[in-house]
Amino acid sequence: MSVVATDFGIEKALQQLGVTTINEGTSTGSQWFSSGEEVASYSPVDGLLIAKVKTTTREDYERAMVAAQKAFRSWRLMPAPQRGEIVRQFGEKLRELKEPLGKLVSYEMGKSYQEGLGEVQEMIDICDFAVGLSRQLHGLTMHSERPGHRMYEQYHPLGIVGIISAFNFPVAVWSWNTALAWICGDVCVWKPSEKTPLCGVACQHIIAEVLKENNLPEGISCLINGDYRVGEFMTTDKRIPLISATGSTRMGKIVAKTVGERLGRSLLELGGNNAIIVTPDADIKMTVIGAVFGAVGTCGQRCTSTRRLIIHESIYDKVKQAIVDAYGQLRIGNPLDENNHVGPLIDTDAVGMYKEALGRVVDEGGNIVVGGGVLSGEGYESGCYVKPAIAEAENSFEIVQHETFAPILYLLKYAGDVTNAIDIQNGVAQGLSSAIMTTNLREAERFLSHTGSDCGIANVNIGTSGAEIGGAFGGEKETGGGRESGSDAWKIYMRRQTNTINYTTELPLAQGIKFDL
Repeated sequence: MSVVATDFGIEKALQQLGVTTINEGTSTGSQWFSSGEEVASYSPVDGLLIAKVKTTTREDYERAMVAAQKAFRSWRLMPAPQRGEIVRQFGEKLRELKEPLGKLVSYEMGKSYQEGLGEVQEMIDICDFAVGLSRQLHGLTMHSERPGHRMYEQYHPLGIVGIISAFNFPVAVWSWNTALAWICGDVCVWKPSEKTPLCGVACQHIIAEVLKENNLPEGISCLINGDYRVGEFMTTDKRIPLISATGSTRMGKIVAKTVGERLGRSLLELGGNNAIIVTPDADIKMTVIGAVFGAVGTCGQRCTSTRRLIIHESIYDKVKQAIVDAYGQLRIGNPLDENNHVGPLIDTDAVGMYKEALGRVVDEGGNIVVGGGVLSGEGYESGCYVKPAIAEAENSFEIVQHETFAPILYLLKYAGDVTNAIDIQNGVAQGLSSAIMTTNLREAERFLSHTGSDCGIANVNIGTSGAEIGGAFGGEKETGGGRESGSDAWKIYMRRQTNTINYTTELPLAQGIKFDL
């Protein structure tokens, strides 16, 4: 195992998490096996090899699926509060391993150590949420139109839930799905991103220990690894009634079509093109904090990252200068060094897309306010470190209409009232997160009304990035329409059933239909 960042305790963290030089990439719990090729995981922090993972073959996948099918038959019989107890224990293990897992997330993905710890905290939070929910899975009772009848609805486990996650949140999104699916009585098969496979290996080791300590069968939590071809094993598999996929809109459309053709369910969390509206009544200091973190946090690689800042013309120059000044204070470097604000992009392919986007905004008539560029020299050997950039642009620019997973912030100007700003914000294909900075109650309520933001998330006086576990997370339009995490998101992991019970000696038909024999 080639690890340079020893000063930050990476080697110890990997040992604590069970990550070795070469890792089996397929698991049904405590059993690990793989017969596929080896893929290497390189850290964008220093460009060095962390470890290798063996990919999942079709034969490996079938072995995992057989275990999952068998496990579901017994797991679904366990009362939901008892399943909640297993999730509670998983949350406790995460508390114990928060520091090493946070470091692995930071080192393999490239986000700051604080964000890595925050991602593990999200896992802990969803476990807490799921434990409470395990005693609250509920249906409704309705009055029947027929005398002597009782009508109600209930929810049953779906079966196997397939999870395809992205590199930018390599552990949290998996836990959002699994914690809820498990308490609902489902079992899970997870394909982590091929760019962050070691995070998946680490998480599987953690849950496998919990399952083994409770003498639970193999197959409740399964791990598979590989590229899109391994993902296709799941999307085309009729044994998996629900596929939860996080990634690009392009990927989501492929998943939706494939799963839809077999009449399966898709839970899609796709791209965002998120904006903050800044009105004349905005608190500028709060605006700067929210906009800058939203734009440069995770090096602009969050689905909720702030891409567009829509500023009223009367305060445009003032806000622009404040943002530019703040960018001048950013420190870019090793994300495990907590003095740094911005870490690297995930890989050199992402760097290429960043450079292309900056070229295209200029070609379309935009103006670079804070120049970007790729950093080189000591500390930047991976070639993945870039300067966060700011460009003045128009919402109609083709490059602005698309999501670039990089730290590029577009400044857009609006005139008139807040309705014009909302039209600009909504004038993109994506609909994930949105925000308005204003102390004007009327503007805030207008933004939150049914004729306001068309996004799944709409915030007032906070940025677009960052969400609490208690609220359902997801977006509209090309973001996919899915909802994960809090509120009643648990319902998608279950099948809904309406029941009517006749406790009389008569058999009246609905709608007053007569059928006498």
